[in-house]
Amino acid sequence: MSFFPPRWLRKAILRTVPKAGGSDQRVVTTVIQGFRATLEDDRFAVLVARMNEVEPDWRGFAYEGVGLGLTVFDYMLPWRKRLQTFVAGPGAAYIIPIYIGAGLAFGRFGGRRIMWFIRRLDHPVFRWMVIDGYGFYRGFFARRRFLIEQEEPKNLTGYARRVFDQGLGRSIWFANGEDVERVVAMIASFPEARRADLWAGASFACAYAGSPMTREALERLRAAAAPYQAQLAVASTLAAKRRYGFGHLTSHTELTCQVFCGLSGAMAAKVADDALENIPCAEDASSYQIWRLRIATYFDEPATPPANEPLVSTQRKEL
Repeated sequence: MSFFPPRWLRKAILRTVPKAGGSDQRVVTTVIQGFRATLEDDRFAVLVARMNEVEPDWRGFAYEGVGLGLTVFDYMLPWRKRLQTFVAGPGAAYIIPIYIGAGLAFGRFGGRRIMWFIRRLDHPVFRWMVIDGYGFYRGFFARRRFLIEQEEPKNLTGYARRVFDQGLGRSIWFANGEDVERVVAMIASFPEARRADLWAGASFACAYAGSPMTREALERLRAAAAPYQAQLAVASTLAAKRRYGFGHLTSHTELTCQVFCGLSGAMAAKVADDALENIPCAEDASSYQIWRLRIATYFDEPATPPANEPLVSTQRKEL
């Protein structure tokens, strides 16, 4: 069933994505492309057809825009659950960027009712990517408050606050023009307790969405983040999982996996998939934390565990 929103709702959605410039321009433009497509016609068959017209390397960003648009509809008309229905159906392969797009919407809403919304979603792990998207939005579009003054979200507790910082770290990568020295300096300006998650986000942005970098530049970034090698390894693994889930792996993500975690992109994606096995569902973000911890533990092990066994779930590493 289609839903064409009234003029006031269309205007409200248009205000959810501020303009951007510089190296982030194409990313934001593609997000807006998906968001406008949702605004114009939210019938799923039409949306998927329009998303298939986007270049494969950029399609995930367009799906973030779909997540943004559907979330605004569901937020303002809470009896609707279009987002959840979409990710359970034709949007399943793009569930992670769709949930990140939902987080962008909550960035515009100031985080109001974000936990209520997350608990309406089914996936015990991926639903926490809404918090990641929220953190990205606050860092990217409210830079003084969250990157300079380093304000922390008062509406989040526990590991959810750390997921917010991972999204914030992604914003640091783009807010600094993907310049390694500036990224290093900004992360170093934060309290030490927040740096690991900021590095997790910044290195994910580099591996998944950043401009192609030479091996030398990636190795320089890895050296600059020396105390946070685990975060870089996990980030590149998650980037490979997302790209591989879309049906293809970019050469940039492939190279980043080789440098950051010493694996091919295909193997890194398999590590992330294996780590999802039998994760318990929890009301808080601990399910998402366990996934990341299992991936991190893989890189501590002297040998790869058998393919038919899930990775260990002990929380030995602070990640």
